[in-house]
Amino acid sequence: MSTSHNQLDTKSQAWSALFSEPMSELVQRYTASVFFDKRLWQADMQGSLAHAEMLAAQGIISQDDRAAIERGMAQIKSEIEAGSFDWKLELEDVHLNLEARLTQLIGDAGKRLHTGRSRNDQVATDIRLWLRDEIDLILGLLREVQGALVDVAGRNVDVILPGFTHLQVAQPVSFAHHLLAYVEMFARDEERLQDVRKRVNRLPLGSAALAGTTYPLDRERVARTLGMEGVCQNSLDAVSDRDFAIEFTAAASLIMVHVSRLSEELILWMSQNFAFIRIADRFTTGSSIMPQKKNPDVPELARGKTGRVVGHLMGLITLMKGQPLAYNKDNQEDKEPLFDTVDTVRDTLRIFAEMVGGQLNPATGTKEGGITVNPEAMRSAASKGYATATDLADYLVKKGLPFRDAHEVVAHAVKTAQDQGVDLAELPLATLQQFNPDIQQDVFEQALTLEASLNARNTLGGTAPAQVQAQLARHTQRLQAGQA
Repeated sequence: MSTSHNQLDTKSQAWSALFSEPMSELVQRYTASVFFDKRLWQADMQGSLAHAEMLAAQGIISQDDRAAIERGMAQIKSEIEAGSFDWKLELEDVHLNLEARLTQLIGDAGKRLHTGRSRNDQVATDIRLWLRDEIDLILGLLREVQGALVDVAGRNVDVILPGFTHLQVAQPVSFAHHLLAYVEMFARDEERLQDVRKRVNRLPLGSAALAGTTYPLDRERVARTLGMEGVCQNSLDAVSDRDFAIEFTAAASLIMVHVSRLSEELILWMSQNFAFIRIADRFTTGSSIMPQKKNPDVPELARGKTGRVVGHLMGLITLMKGQPLAYNKDNQEDKEPLFDTVDTVRDTLRIFAEMVGGQLNPATGTKEGGITVNPEAMRSAASKGYATATDLADYLVKKGLPFRDAHEVVAHAVKTAQDQGVDLAELPLATLQQFNPDIQQDVFEQALTLEASLNARNTLGGTAPAQVQAQLARHTQRLQAGQA
């Protein structure tokens, strides 16, 4: 087997001269990656053009060769965008497919492009460039989801719902305060991704197969051209490192865990037993047999897809755990889980931003749809679970009773209220005074109303409306600054 002088033979590989027989079709299908890694074509072109520019600047190839490479790449780009590019399985991957077509178009100049690099450092560079762009997109979507939550929270500061521990009614909280807890989670996700991006955005190109190259490359020049923040300093590590993919997938798993927790609450809240919210019909489905059903399919599916992303994290960690230095074919298996993780997170965040916040109506300039809140149902649920019991204990502590004693007193009061089928606030003052004579008429305004309970928690991070407004202002300012 041999290649022609003008192009790579599409019936052979770039390394075929060493071999006495062709690869079997089964092995060809088993080892090829082109039909999933072809999505890297833009990143591959970007890296190749920066590499060619540097090779010409260093006098390794001529400026005429560089111009021919740029011209050929431009034609290939138009072919791919038009859907007319012929991706060939026998050329294994995106890199050899592009190189073969380039050589077909421009001859020997196309063959010179691979000077000073290997597919090992080439693919590592492509994945980093591609993932960097995807991280930027996901960061924008995270801000959209936070913005949607902030918008809904801003309209519901004074809406009271029961806060839960162990899924039992605990204390009343502002619905806005509850939503802002998720804003905090997604804000941490944003910080994590920004940090991950720094380590993604480093250049492996120029490390060649594993040991570097004999050509006088200017790797820092390529890094600057590509907008990368640094150069991988060890050639062995540069071609074999997939920490950045694992780290991204770990951050993505946390994003999905937070989405899943929010999904679980949305599912509970829209059930008939809670009826706290309604989700727009376009995000729900019906039943084939039960005509009354509106099923929260989007949150349920997001909850399920979380396991898929966490599974990809486990897969990538397992992929890397036994690999010796440097590059191994195992690393071909990094792409599909990484690609699917990106697709899943991106699609999930995009749909959640609209499902929570609604869709912009161009005619009115306002958002429509999204989550519709049922304040009456939330308040009713908060009134049924003795949510102000802790406030009554705090009331007694302020009267001088030790907290443990106050806790015991209130427990007896709650038991009596349970036996009578009423809330604490519905017990007569005389009954409350049987448990402690220091309880006075002011207890109803200071401790036993839902509003009093919220207003009393006026410390940083608390659920008092004043604190919630302050947090809303902080998040609004932060998100606006991030969009600037």
